[in-house]
Amino acid sequence: MSRLEAKKPSLCESEPLTSERVRAALSVLKGIVTSCYGPSGRLKQLHNGLGGYVRTTSQSWALLSNLSVTHPVLKILTASVQNQAACFGDCGLFTAILCCNLIENVQRLALTPAAVIRLNKHLLSLCTDYLKSEACGCRIPVDFSSSRILLCLVRSILTSKPACMLTRNEIDHISALILRAFLLTIPEHTEEHIILGKTMIVPLKGQRVKDSVVLPGILIEMSEIQFARLLPFKKADVLKVALFGMSLSGDFSDTGEGTVMVSRGVSLENAVLDQLLRLGRQLVSDHVDLVLCQKVIHPSLKQFLSTHRVIAIDRVGGTLMEPLSKVTGTQPIGSLDSVSPNSYGSVKNVCPAQFGFKHFLHLIPNEVSICSLLLCNRNDTAWDELKLTCQTALHVLQSTIKEPWVLLGGGCTETHLAAYIRHKTHTEPESLLSDEGCTQTDLELIAEAFCSALESLAGSLEHDGGETLTDMKYGHCWSVQAGSPAVVSWADLLSQCGCGLHNSQEELSWSFLKSTRHPIAPDTCLPQTATDSAGSLTVDCLTAKLGGLQVAVETANLILDLSYIIEDKN
Repeated sequence: MSRLEAKKPSLCESEPLTSERVRAALSVLKGIVTSCYGPSGRLKQLHNGLGGYVRTTSQSWALLSNLSVTHPVLKILTASVQNQAACFGDCGLFTAILCCNLIENVQRLALTPAAVIRLNKHLLSLCTDYLKSEACGCRIPVDFSSSRILLCLVRSILTSKPACMLTRNEIDHISALILRAFLLTIPEHTEEHIILGKTMIVPLKGQRVKDSVVLPGILIEMSEIQFARLLPFKKADVLKVALFGMSLSGDFSDTGEGTVMVSRGVSLENAVLDQLLRLGRQLVSDHVDLVLCQKVIHPSLKQFLSTHRVIAIDRVGGTLMEPLSKVTGTQPIGSLDSVSPNSYGSVKNVCPAQFGFKHFLHLIPNEVSICSLLLCNRNDTAWDELKLTCQTALHVLQSTIKEPWVLLGGGCTETHLAAYIRHKTHTEPESLLSDEGCTQTDLELIAEAFCSALESLAGSLEHDGGETLTDMKYGHCWSVQAGSPAVVSWADLLSQCGCGLHNSQEELSWSFLKSTRHPIAPDTCLPQTATDSAGSLTVDCLTAKLGGLQVAVETANLILDLSYIIEDKN
């Protein structure tokens, strides 16, 4: 009998945030995510020390999914940010930086966690109520009759991902393609509930970015031999399609633990081939024009179908099965037995297509709800980053259907929100002190920590040693390049605020972002030019930013409330 090892006692760590190890780990994590933030964010290379694939990125999902953390506090934070990015598609770095800022700022205060958590919840509610209200000074409605704001939203997302390595013209080209792909997924005939289609991103690496294109329907990659053998056929009004989710190769790879009983003198291979050919004859008699198979089609069946002018494409893969089923209007056939005529679907047209060095069969559906984005970029690393960015942009565009609003970007929403909170807590403190146990002093300290966290987030957009300012009228964020002469007036040094809505020629006064100043009441009335100039603004998705704000505050509250961490080391 083997010797049993004695059970180790659980490891208990009290007040984990007081540990220098935890503080140092949080500081390192904050440094990583902060340095990636914004259009001029620094890139990170992710690789295994033993070799393998190297990825260059600045996106939160790629960073945190490849970052191995061991301490429970960091696991809570990274898991929360990853869940937020998965749910809302964007603002992962925003969430991570704000959460780290809140934890760091509150740790300097000699207040109980209970008081901090209570007031943080009140301040979060104040922020969300304001951002959702008609009086919000940093919210712009999305007009779906015009593409300007939607294009601006997509362009802002692409600009904030420098690892895509796109020029300005390439950003404009990809932005237009993403918006077109999104519009193609909106069904033409909608009932009460809209069910959006899907965009299939097809890789074409090593080509120019401007070679990217959006096509309605699905592109199925073929070999050059399949492409050359594709027969011309007479186009009917409707092309009948049979979709198989099983192998038509004639093998028995899926028998599992079953036993195959074969009579003496019977050739198993010939019996299976006869069954495949019977299936082929049924497909021909049912006037099927196109046969698609997830796995492999036997060469003899392929030859038989080809002789009868039926296009047969195999190895389409599991990824395309669901879109193909939706496009053709059929469920995948999973049996070699007699196929019901109700199993067939249809498409409007099929045609061969060649892009770069790849060959495709292009399926055009009767009603477009699925499209293919043929995405090109110079190399594997840039293409991977661009694909993730396009998925983010498509997710964000889908969110605008439910909440058709955008927020001003470039740090302006954060600084404006900080100015609004300072003004509210200074002029109407009683509205935030409804709970017992919180004093006016507590409110001022925690509100300042909260506002400082928001302003530090806006300041994180500057990575080149420049200064960040805020104006005293709108509360927007302004950036000054490093090495600018100190004797010149701010109006001569500044051009536009971070979102691009205001310029320095207006009668404004500025102060440094982190300087002590009297609370101001920021102007909450958006000028009429906001919607007119929307195509040149930097904007963020309202849904994603609200979700990030809520996740950041709730995660910070959870971590601040931890008094013990108990780890079982067995």
